[in-house]
Amino acid sequence: MAVDESTSDAAPEKGGAAREPELTPRMVRRELRDLARTHERRRRQLPRALVVGVVAGLVAVAFKWALDGGDLLHARLAAFTREEPWLGLALYVLLGAVGGGLAVWLVQRFAPDASGSGIPHVKAVLHHLRELRWASILPVKFLGGVIGIGGAGIALGREGPTIQMGASVGGMVSGWFRCTPRERQTLIAAGAGAGLSAAFNAPLAGLVFVLEELQRDFSPAVFTVTLIASVTADVVARYLTSELPVFHIGTKAVAPLTSLPLALLIGVIAAPVGIAFNRTLVATMSRLQAWRVPGWVRGAAVGVAVGVVGWFVPSSLAGGQRLVEQTLAGALSAQMLVGFFALRFALTMASYGSGAPGGIFAPMLVLGATLGMAIAEAVDEVLPEIVSHPETFAVVGMAALFTAIVRAPLTGIVLMVEMTGDYGLVLPLLIAALAAGGIADYLGDAPIYDVLLRRDLGRWQTRQLDEALLLDLVVSPGARFEGRAVRELGLPPGCIVVSVQRGLNAHVPTADFRLEAGDRITVVVAAEAAAAVATLREGTERSSA
Repeated sequence: MAVDESTSDAAPEKGGAAREPELTPRMVRRELRDLARTHERRRRQLPRALVVGVVAGLVAVAFKWALDGGDLLHARLAAFTREEPWLGLALYVLLGAVGGGLAVWLVQRFAPDASGSGIPHVKAVLHHLRELRWASILPVKFLGGVIGIGGAGIALGREGPTIQMGASVGGMVSGWFRCTPRERQTLIAAGAGAGLSAAFNAPLAGLVFVLEELQRDFSPAVFTVTLIASVTADVVARYLTSELPVFHIGTKAVAPLTSLPLALLIGVIAAPVGIAFNRTLVATMSRLQAWRVPGWVRGAAVGVAVGVVGWFVPSSLAGGQRLVEQTLAGALSAQMLVGFFALRFALTMASYGSGAPGGIFAPMLVLGATLGMAIAEAVDEVLPEIVSHPETFAVVGMAALFTAIVRAPLTGIVLMVEMTGDYGLVLPLLIAALAAGGIADYLGDAPIYDVLLRRDLGRWQTRQLDEALLLDLVVSPGARFEGRAVRELGLPPGCIVVSVQRGLNAHVPTADFRLEAGDRITVVVAAEAAAAVATLREGTERSSA
């Protein structure tokens, strides 16, 4: 990494025009060296990306097969007790209590970072805010997810856990090679993308999710390595399962221009629904965790509730794939869709708040599908000429609600296109997603994974660091640190900005050095300055207000 020695402010020529800095042979040699190093790093990473993709794909498929075994268990249990419903109900409740309690106990006992979806933890790792203990996370996430989602039937999805397990695979594979810290981070990001790709059979969505939501780094190395890992994981998953994406959406209908106002309406309605989802989820987590009982008791209590509901409404269990398939098949009336939406909403809140390993990725899409379909059927009663294919608007609802909650519109759109295989849906997806995300931003709501990350870091920073922490952050456009000198950042003693990467040039900043959008800053945080972590993160991120 070369230190920039060129003059930053050229003397103006006569007439006020700025003179271009003189290009010297030394500057040319430096740029060529940087390009050669970048190419060499990318060349080393390509075979590693293939390994990450293969292993992440195998883990994702094994996880899916194990959860399918749980679905089969529930189906056989229901068939076995058909003549004695009270016995069936008792067994469902017992299975929910044991599975929910055991899943939460495993997480709290062996790998606290494996609770929930794991995506906020992966974001923290990629921003150098947390460590990735893959040796404990990988087995606990897998086993806890199988017990909780597959056994107890808690209303969470496998996609978030698959993303965290994929990131853990990236960390594991990086230990098999001689990787620099930055190369290790890239493999972790690639593993996360490979996990999403294998879960949904959507390699482009895996890539976009890493770039847009997790890493927020559009460097060629991250792009190339993540793309290779995602494609490889998708090939492995398709080869072993020979299946369509998780929700088996088969429509090829192209939405006419007359239906675009309905797509806009879905986006407008999805925005406040997404805000309610985010705030209710955080409030539920706070309430359940304030309950002064062991974690496994909390998990068992939620498991009992899920077991009761699951006995009477089996399609409401786990990730909700059966419910989406019924929705897309048009088997549910508008009133039933509203009822299922409310039921799944409540189950998702309680299940995630219990601390069990499981994600909200699939539940968000389930809620979006029922919301979009309910709105389409309601409009069809009044303006039937607009709604020619209601299932189209179930897909639009998925993208809209996902964007309102996560604030990653490109991921939502690409994921829906890959799941349907129909590019004719791009325009209504764009309109709905941008409307939902724009309104949610305007109303001041923060993306759910950022909220969960801040919540996690808020608890973590109350503890002293065991040793100095090295952070690598990017100044986003519109962030509080943009345009400010280092002395104006408000950093406490023990927190030092040691370097600033601007383009291909590296700077050792003085107190008067001003930061710009796109700068990658490296900061050392001493153990006694742990509270500066939150200040640095808030200062480098664009405000959502």
